[in-house]
This record gives sequence, C-alpha cells and structure tokens, in this order.
Amino acid sequence: MSRVYQLAPSILSADFNRLGEQIQRVEKAECRWLHIDIMDGMFVPSISFGMPVVKSIRKESSLYFDVHMMVKDPERYVEEFQSCGADMITVHAEACRDLAETVKKIHETGADAGVAVNPDTPLSAVTDVMDQVEMILIMSVYPGFGGQKYIPESTERIRTLRRMLDEKGLEHVHIQVDGGINRATIDEVLAAGANIIVAGSAVFGSNIEQNVRELQKKISSYSKKAE
Repeated sequence: MSRVYQLAPSILSADFNRLGEQIQRVEKAECRWLHIDIMDGMFVPSISFGMPVVKSIRKESSLYFDVHMMVKDPERYVEEFQSCGADMITVHAEACRDLAETVKKIHETGADAGVAVNPDTPLSAVTDVMDQVEMILIMSVYPGFGGQKYIPESTERIRTLRRMLDEKGLEHVHIQVDGGINRATIDEVLAAGANIIVAGSAVFGSNIEQNVRELQKKISSYSKKAE
C-alpha cells in the first residue's frame, strides 16, 4: 500500500475574521485536509473552537476535517463532533480515562480515529491501540498555543514510531506531526517518517496560496519516493 502524504493547514493560525475565505483559499490551492484544534481550557490553557464553528465551516467545505481534541475526557464529545462534520477525531492519550474505549467510541460514530501524544509522553502510551487507529499524532510542541518552535527531539520520536509501526505490519497507519512545521523543518519530519503534516503559521502567515504550493512541493517529493 502506498503511503498517503497530505498537508493539513491548521486554522488556529487563520484570520478568524476571514475564516471562511481563507479555508476556501487552501481548498483551491489543492489541500485535501483541514486541521481543526479544539481546546477546552482544561487539558490545555487555551480555549479555541467548539461544535458550532465546525458545523458552520462544514457547510461550505468538502475538505477532510481532521479534528484534534485537546480536551479533557474527550469521549464526552466525540458523537457531537462527528455529527458536526469531523472525518477524523484525534484524542490525547493523556486526556482519556480509557484510551481503547474512546477509540472504539470514535469508530462507532463512523469517524476515523487518531491518538496524540505530547512531547514528554512515552510512545508506549499508544502501543496498545496502534492496531486500532488510523493515525498517531506526534506533538512537536507542547499543545495549547500556535506559533511555537519545533522541538528537535521530536524527529527521533517520529523515526522510532515509524519503525514500531512497520515492525507490526501497520505501515498504513498515518503519522501526523503538529507544531513548528515550516519550510525549514518539514524535510526533517518527512524524512523521519511523518506523512500528514500540520502547518499553521507557515500556511496562514502571509500568502496562503504561495505557502501551500511550497509546502506541497516538498511533501510531493516524498510521496513520489514512497510509490
């Protein structure tokens, strides 16, 4: 199976006053995924989007909605987010009372399931659900705020996770990386084995179309290598 490579622009870095317009711009630039950070002010200090925002933008977009729940006890909300339009629901291993049950609940809604780990969380936290999820998210910054610098140690974590998945025959499981990804760091994470790349400021910071083209060009080169 060929590995799928995608750029997932994070709307946490978008201009909220022009959110609909900017989502249309990344879609026209041929992005296929959209990364949506849900923050509850409890698991992380910040508060971001809720269900009404996801439901609203779903009406105008055909993108694959990659909903990243930085939320305490996320199992409480997976049904609502799926009904609002989430295609993928990613929960944090650190935030779940029972990670396997939460993954099961996500699948029962019809959504794909992902599990995220913070920079200081050992990869062993997701070992038991590796064969039950569509994606594992390596946080390359501490969650809660946009615009942070990439944590260099993340590269080895990505490389280790890719090796673990390959050894278990789980090559199809996506590795997503989120935090500090830009033109200077994207090659490093791709080479380490990540295939779903979240970028916020690097997409929405200036010329959206140009930023997307430059990042997609780098991603495309790794996609061709994997064919």
